[in-house]
Amino acid sequence: MIKNYEELSPIAIDALQEIGNIGSGNAASSLSAMLGKPITMNVPTIHVMDYQAVIDEIGGPEQILTAILVMFRGDIKGMMMFMLDNKFAEIVVNTFMGKENIDVIQMDETDSSAVKEMGNIMGGAYLSALAAMAEFTVEMDPPSLTVDMSGALMNAPMVMLDDVGDKVLFIDDGFKIDNINVDANILLIPEMESLDILMKKLGVN
Repeated sequence: MIKNYEELSPIAIDALQEIGNIGSGNAASSLSAMLGKPITMNVPTIHVMDYQAVIDEIGGPEQILTAILVMFRGDIKGMMMFMLDNKFAEIVVNTFMGKENIDVIQMDETDSSAVKEMGNIMGGAYLSALAAMAEFTVEMDPPSLTVDMSGALMNAPMVMLDDVGDKVLFIDDGFKIDNINVDANILLIPEMESLDILMKKLGVN
């Protein structure tokens, strides 16, 4: 049984990469339809990284980001956290609410709900790709939204899934909405037992 993410073979990482590719394409199509704007996703890359390396990669501990946390369950269990450039929330709120000069830290409940719904779409796109490739049933809980410094944001996965160790699967992603570049990264943290089941189902080790 896989005991930590560092034990994943290059073939296993490639399998997760393919899930990320399909998930990104699905997310782009769904977001584009909802926002009514053209969206181009970057080709995602997956790395096994420790928490501090993730914080450094996304701009340091004081970098303010919009984070959408999605818990999933079913045949496999775990969490995903989308860490997004604040331009994403600004675009969503502007599109649906017609607001300008948005302060993402001061978003009201209606604004936050619109952004969470986009996170719901993205989470669903990735989990649908995973479920389809592995022939799994995967359900997701309603997403939660936090705007904070990246150092504080990383506390959630560290506390909620401390049994997986100090390494996570870091997906370096990003997209362009209506010619506006938006930095985006994803933490994918399945429970160890679930990761082992997933790798066996995909026929890799």
